[in-house]
Amino acid sequence: MHTYRGTRALMKLAGAAWCPTTVEGAEHVPAGGPVLLVGNHLAACDTFFLMAAVHRRLVFLSKREYFTGTGPRGRALAGFCRRLGFLPVDRGAGPAAAREALDRGRRVLDGGGALALYPEGTRSPDGRLYRGRPGAAALALTCGVPLVPFGISGTDRVQPVGASGLRRHPVRIRFGRPLGALPDERRPDGFPTTAALRETTSRTMHAIADLSGQPYVDRPAPAPRAGRG
Repeated sequence: MHTYRGTRALMKLAGAAWCPTTVEGAEHVPAGGPVLLVGNHLAACDTFFLMAAVHRRLVFLSKREYFTGTGPRGRALAGFCRRLGFLPVDRGAGPAAAREALDRGRRVLDGGGALALYPEGTRSPDGRLYRGRPGAAALALTCGVPLVPFGISGTDRVQPVGASGLRRHPVRIRFGRPLGALPDERRPDGFPTTAALRETTSRTMHAIADLSGQPYVDRPAPAPRAGRG
């Protein structure tokens, strides 16, 4: 908890002194109870600007590689992510890993927490918004929690690919109203139908595009190069 609070305080200082940050629509994020925040992903620092913008603790699903590094630097990063409460996700391990990620996200929401996801599954390679994966829709529909879209802009200039520090540039974070009237079609086992997942994902990504100002590309994001994601 102390690590999270300290990191959030440092990012608020960065937002005030180095990367002037504008936050719009923060009132759409519930002050308590389960909520799923879903948005675009431009740079690694997105997570930390989002932490500073939301006045409650967020839990992030993060790529497994952050937790498996070797050497002093890799072990330090893994420990830092664990202290922040990030949850590892193995993005390339198939359906079993996807189910495990959904189970972890569901436990956060069932416990009344705030979960944040980047449905593209990786950082945008070119500033455009790509088709989302269905995991966020599956969590929203199975858990029955508010799904709040958000859009971040400017962080790709703050932390370009390969940059080790933060560059001076404004950042804007816009939260939208929770998506309403989500489809409720279910399979015999109670899981949302493919059509329901597609409709919810499409609505979510178009809401994110409106908030971020990005052009939308209706295909999966290209596989990240080594060191990206």
